Amino acid sequence: MTTAQATSNAPDDRGMARLGQIIAVASGKGGVGKSTVSTNLALALAAMGARVGLVDADLYGPSVPGMLGIETGKPPSMSPLRKVIPAQAHGIKVISMGMLTGDDKPAVLRGPMVAKYLQMFMLEVEWGTLDFLVLDLPPDTGDTQLTLAQSFPLTGAVVVTTPQDVSLKIARRGIRMRLRACNGSMFREP
Repeated sequence: MTTAQATSNAPDDRGMARLGQIIAVASGKGGVGKSTVSTNLALALAAMGARVGLVDADLYGPSVPGMLGIETGKPPSMSPLRKVIPAQAHGIKVISMGMLTGDDKPAVLRGPMVAKYLQMFMLEVEWGTLDFLVLDLPPDTGDTQLTLAQSFPLTGAVVVTTPQDVSLKIARRGIRMRLRACNGSMFREP
């Protein structure tokens, strides 16, 4: 998908403005603490008085509900406008596949369905007006990350890694891939 195609499929700026500054937290591989960084970043922003949302976009291994003490396996409520009402914990609004499936039930999804769930998590949730929306991306450097980076205007990104050479190499490769896929324009001006 080219940047021009992604832009034509992206939601319009009016709908995105209510989401505030969108910050992606990514890693090239699992087990490096990405979800912990995402959760702590959201909590720190909320502690400073910001209105914060957190999207646990790791559909296959959601861990944010457990970190925040959010009940899993209980479908969230719907607003009168048929939007999902996010959970709230510690001053932040949260949406996660873990809230829909529970801790021990895997989400069996293929690429197109993953993209649909991520679009839903971003646009079909009653976020209200946010100052920041933190995206806890799944580990890897694949389609999910590209879909988000090309569909939503990111303000910035945090790449989490560990000091081992293998982890650093994968993180650098992921950064280069994302920049190349977005023609160097994956970030919006704040």
